[in-house]
Amino acid sequence: MRILLSNDDGIFSPGIRTLANTLAEAGHEVTVVAPDGERSATGHGLTLHQPIRADVIEGVFHPRVRAWSCSGTPSDCVKLGLNALLSEKPDFVFSGINQGSNLGTDILYSGTVSAAMEGSMDGITSVAFSLASFTYKNFEPAANYALQLLQQLIDNPLPPATLLNVNIPPLPAHQIKGVKITRQGIRRYTENFQQRFDPRGRCYYWLAAEVIEEIEQPEHIYLPPDLPTDVQAVKDNYISITPLQYNLTDVVTVKLLDSLWNSQSAN
Repeated sequence: MRILLSNDDGIFSPGIRTLANTLAEAGHEVTVVAPDGERSATGHGLTLHQPIRADVIEGVFHPRVRAWSCSGTPSDCVKLGLNALLSEKPDFVFSGINQGSNLGTDILYSGTVSAAMEGSMDGITSVAFSLASFTYKNFEPAANYALQLLQQLIDNPLPPATLLNVNIPPLPAHQIKGVKITRQGIRRYTENFQQRFDPRGRCYYWLAAEVIEEIEQPEHIYLPPDLPTDVQAVKDNYISITPLQYNLTDVVTVKLLDSLWNSQSAN
């Protein structure tokens, strides 16, 4: 399979290297286009007011992996790969393995998820992978599961524009209980801006957000309440797979407004 791989932690991060090498060693054709440095929490940002530069990277990945370092955002990287660097459309777009979870409302800010979303917007089945810890460094179980999931997607193809958000507990493989299909949970943060001063006395602010609440079972208008959330599944040591979509249309409110306005017009 031809796989385009990106991330938001940067091209030299251990997560993307482990995933790229694992896929290449299994015989897949892997192309990496990833940021030249940390781009976490950049969401779906694009570079529009300055040039995007891409440099070939050698000696970092498995010899079969082609790799470019990109000066842009994760979304830039995937767009550049699909429209400029690759001669053929890939079969899959993968993003990660991210150092840290992308659960609940985190996905709205996540560069990891946004990179994968670029693939799905182009009609390519795409997956974002995250290791749910900022300190745990063993990416092998997550990479091995990515290889397993890839085979499942090959054997049982999903609609082309499918986007999956996968979070793996930071545990040895034998301690992970299994896999659960989940829905998006909710994480709420304190918005704590710390005021600081640079050596010249000029004021600046540093955002130091902390999770204060994780709602494991928020109500959902379409899905049953017993379907676990991504937050709950990872907390219980399961791999979480949450199908996502980029269409943010609020169907319930569309129907409500349509009903209200149509009834007013009729009167």
